[in-house]
Amino acid sequence: MSTEQRLAPSGAPDSPDTPDTIGSGEERAVRRAGWAALRPLVLRLHFYAGVLIAPFLLVAAVTGLLYAGSFQAEKVVYAHELSVPVGKAERPLSQQVADARKAHPEGKLAAVRPAPRPGDTTRVLLSDVPGVSADHQLAVFVDPYTGNIRGALETYGSTGALPLRTWLDALHRDLHLGETGRLYSELAASWLWVVAGGGVALWIGRQRGNRRLRALALPDRTATGRRRTLSWHGAVGLWAALGLVALSATGLTWSAYAGANIGELRESLGQATPTVSTAVAEQHAGHDGSSGMPGMPDMPSMDESKGNRSGGSAPADVGIDKVLRTARAQGLTNPVEIGLPTDQGTAYVVKQVQRSWPEKQDALAVDPATGKVTDVSRFADYPVLAKLTRYGIDLHTGTLFGLANQIALAALALALIFLILCGYRMWWQRRPTRDRALSFGRPLPRGAWRQVPLPVLIPLVAAVGVVGWLVPLLGISLVAFLAVDITLGAHSRRRRVPATTVD
Repeated sequence: MSTEQRLAPSGAPDSPDTPDTIGSGEERAVRRAGWAALRPLVLRLHFYAGVLIAPFLLVAAVTGLLYAGSFQAEKVVYAHELSVPVGKAERPLSQQVADARKAHPEGKLAAVRPAPRPGDTTRVLLSDVPGVSADHQLAVFVDPYTGNIRGALETYGSTGALPLRTWLDALHRDLHLGETGRLYSELAASWLWVVAGGGVALWIGRQRGNRRLRALALPDRTATGRRRTLSWHGAVGLWAALGLVALSATGLTWSAYAGANIGELRESLGQATPTVSTAVAEQHAGHDGSSGMPGMPDMPSMDESKGNRSGGSAPADVGIDKVLRTARAQGLTNPVEIGLPTDQGTAYVVKQVQRSWPEKQDALAVDPATGKVTDVSRFADYPVLAKLTRYGIDLHTGTLFGLANQIALAALALALIFLILCGYRMWWQRRPTRDRALSFGRPLPRGAWRQVPLPVLIPLVAAVGVVGWLVPLLGISLVAFLAVDITLGAHSRRRRVPATTVD
């Protein structure tokens, strides 16, 4: 059997709906319009996605399912570090910082997250800690009522992921292969919306003669064999399609290549995410003896119990307690993170870090010498696309709606796994009746694009080109699929030529 015969789509329809020869002379002469012309092309695209992209989607679905459960698992695994008995009154934040630095003097004080709720611990974040990755920090967990240290763990990202969630996040994002591994997840996200949208179009088109909504939304339990598998595949896919498209779109927003293009597009439209300026008045810079210089450990003159720098020519510092009070006065409620100045010319940055609904993303900069607010950024003033990007990322990562969001992500992951397995089962069931034990699904016919009228084909090609530029891995892989298709077609024609030229 030829190489072409060993390939088949994961979601191809039953053979009675599929023409045996899309490229026959009669059909090439009659150009069909509308869905009848586009359907074979969508089928062919579904064919390649089903065979070649489904494995990447399966890995993304499995790892995404694990990540969806990591938030709740984190609360259980790290309960000792995250929670404490509620006391009568919290110690000043500067004293909590001093307690953390006494237990962990290594590295450099980078930021502090005060306990957001009664019974939570305060996180004191240290950077440049030996043995901790450069893009990670060491979080020291402090009992805000007693100053006792509850533990220290590596943390990653703006959501403060602890080791378990960090490991699962990296598994989903890049399979722990670094930047090279990110290509897998971006490829999956690039094709997921195409597969989902094409599947919905094929399923609705297949049911267009049936006026009952139930025929679209529910599987046909009276069907048998491949038709039964297809019925379940279509019904589940219809229910999951909107969520899968949303996952694809939100996943692309911070991918390596498509994410960069989307970021550039947003910036050109004036829709970039605002940031606060950390620069302070020039007269505060130029002093010696700062304890916050990058790459340097905290100097002995740092009085962290009060949050002030003292001695010599070191600049004055109003202290972290006053900075927090200033932020509260400006309406920055919990949870917040206080970033320390990185050098003598920069300010404290206090930002809200709540990623659940309603979002809290306000931020402000505070001059360490005067305690005055030097810049403010309000989430309410974000451009529309910046807000949508923030919502989309938090929806994708399961933080926007908390537990309900995480359950929905798990359900979508399970649905995608089910759809892929059903697709491969249909592939197997579609194999020819002869030599079933040794054969795979029959191939879809070629030449689908020839049936598309030029007024539709030309803008379609232009649209694909634009999308291929915006989502590079989709464009590159589509070109590769076309090359494979042309090669297999040429190989098939060469195999048929001797049989048709024999006298």
